[in-house]
Amino acid sequence: MSEQQNHSDTFVIFALAGTTYGVHSNLVQQMEMIEHITPVPNAPPAIEGVVFSRGRVIPAVNLRVRFGFERIPLDIQTRMVVTNLDGRTIGLIVDNAREFISIPEDVIQPPNEAIAGLSGKYIEGIATPGERIILILNLTEVINLTDIPVIEQQTEKEVRSENAAR
Repeated sequence: MSEQQNHSDTFVIFALAGTTYGVHSNLVQQMEMIEHITPVPNAPPAIEGVVFSRGRVIPAVNLRVRFGFERIPLDIQTRMVVTNLDGRTIGLIVDNAREFISIPEDVIQPPNEAIAGLSGKYIEGIATPGERIILILNLTEVINLTDIPVIEQQTEKEVRSENAAR
């Protein structure tokens, strides 16, 4: 008898505007509460600013704004999912994030052609573990280099200088 192997991948799960999303866990460095965001002049609307996290200054992208949803105030449940893709560290601001799950490959389907337009470029797949629907993000598109300027090279000293100038 041959045994079929059921491959699965692990994901960090978070909520945004009432929808559940997942990001491949190997792209996530950490999840954390947001203490302070330093605004960056002339940044695109989705860039809230930069944050100092574990000795590094990283850009903070508000996924609500990035996806065209209403901007809401940050609260105690708001989290920043710190991701690293191709050596680029970005913080994704989400409504809440607290779950780490394994999803079998056979419950992940490619996005339907109906959502394959502009909003569909952010979706890599749709997972249906149990009764849930989880949109799996294409992180490459979410943090597309042409859309988000390279500002993570700023040092803590530069951020403090900007804050002092205010």
